[in-house]
Amino acid sequence: MTSALAWGCRAFAAVLIFLFSCTLVMAADPAAPPVTATAFAGALQMLFGLGIVLAAIAGTAWLLRRLAPGQAGSAGDLRVVAAVAVGPKERVVLVDIGEIRLVLGVAPGHVTRLLEMPRPEDIDLPQSGPIVVPFVDKLKALIATRGTAK
Repeated sequence: MTSALAWGCRAFAAVLIFLFSCTLVMAADPAAPPVTATAFAGALQMLFGLGIVLAAIAGTAWLLRRLAPGQAGSAGDLRVVAAVAVGPKERVVLVDIGEIRLVLGVAPGHVTRLLEMPRPEDIDLPQSGPIVVPFVDKLKALIATRGTAK
């Protein structure tokens, strides 16, 4: 948590505690005259209520992401080595799982194992994906071929 966010959370909590304690003090004395709420106080109460609801929603979403079933240790021995599109929605994916290499056909709602083999030890493919020739090199090659064509 960053220091600014931590400070903001502490300030918000302090204001909530202050408002809650004021409500308890007013409720403890039944002989006190009723307090009339001004428009500002009503808007302030509404904003704090909205803040509590939004914080509860954000906290619940964070908790669900952290405790989602099947997510613990999912990336341990699994590594996608390469992927190639063979159609608009179909791909062939090369996956390493421990000491096994799988070739998978992936389509919407369907995964098929095409080949299973031991993972080769001597081949170390880059993790970043396909090798891409920089745009500048392609442009220079195109300009050079156009200049010689005339």
